[in-house]
Amino acid sequence: MKILVTGATGFTGSHLVKRLLEDKNNEIRVIVRNEKKAEWLKEIGVEVIVADITDKEAVFNAVKGMDKVFHVAAAYREAGKDDSYYWNINYNGSKYIFDACLEYNIKRLVHTSTIGLVSSVKNPPSNEEEPYSPGDVYQNSKCEAEKEALRYAREKGLPVSIVRPAAIYGPGDLRMLKMFKMIAEKKWIFFGNGKAFLHMVYIDDLIDGYLLCSEKQEAIGEVFIIGGEKYVTLNKLSALIANEFKVKPPSIHLPYKPMEALAVIVEKIWKLLKIKKQPPIYKRRVSFFKKNRAFSIEKAKKLLGYNPKIDLVTGIHLTAQWYIQNGYIKI
Repeated sequence: MKILVTGATGFTGSHLVKRLLEDKNNEIRVIVRNEKKAEWLKEIGVEVIVADITDKEAVFNAVKGMDKVFHVAAAYREAGKDDSYYWNINYNGSKYIFDACLEYNIKRLVHTSTIGLVSSVKNPPSNEEEPYSPGDVYQNSKCEAEKEALRYAREKGLPVSIVRPAAIYGPGDLRMLKMFKMIAEKKWIFFGNGKAFLHMVYIDDLIDGYLLCSEKQEAIGEVFIIGGEKYVTLNKLSALIANEFKVKPPSIHLPYKPMEALAVIVEKIWKLLKIKKQPPIYKRRVSFFKKNRAFSIEKAKKLLGYNPKIDLVTGIHLTAQWYIQNGYIKI
């Protein structure tokens, strides 16, 4: 099987490539922006194309001759980037992928979306049927890309399946490092009551979801939330992490509204001073403590046979040990 993976130097994409290579019959091609970050991919026998997914010609060249495509690449949230940056990568780049897959009759495409299309769940748990409610430019650009993928499936027969990953974590992930590190160092402070829900997915389980979406006929034209078995409150999550480092669970709760107001002021000052570095407090960081991210994975279970294997306690343990062993957290 000839397979193209975009975003292969990222956390999710790199794990996906490694799993795909476990089948010796697979030939893997990747399209990456940073050749230096892709050196390890060359060393394990992956064909590396250095280009940007906003380059239509490069995308078509990368897709040509492939059987399957996993589109993982995305512009996440980065300081100092204007809106066009997200739209060019998350929307325009995705459309190039869709068009190229149609042009070359790709057997299967798995497109990566985000649970953030429902910015905050009002009546947990949410599912794939809940109306879109994106909250920022990242979520908006990803939302429009998902809509396009579904339109291409419906109107043009594109054999695409869509994955909405929950909050991804596991050994090698650095997005959750800040929370783990601050809790380990007894510096974690809540903004609000800590009762908001967070739904996480261990990286190995997420890759299972990707592969099932690429294999099951029932997946074509469908959206799937891929998450862990359970979602938890931030209070519970922080207590589980604290237990891993043998420290007391964080208990300081600052009132939410004043912190939200402060974040707005700080962001305005940063903008006026044209400081590109992310401010110490900002609206999105504060909103993490308020937004509910709680979802049902029943659709993935029923149609795909998806069954997450790593429970949250085990996943937190494995992730924490990786942080310690690699020097990110000292205990």
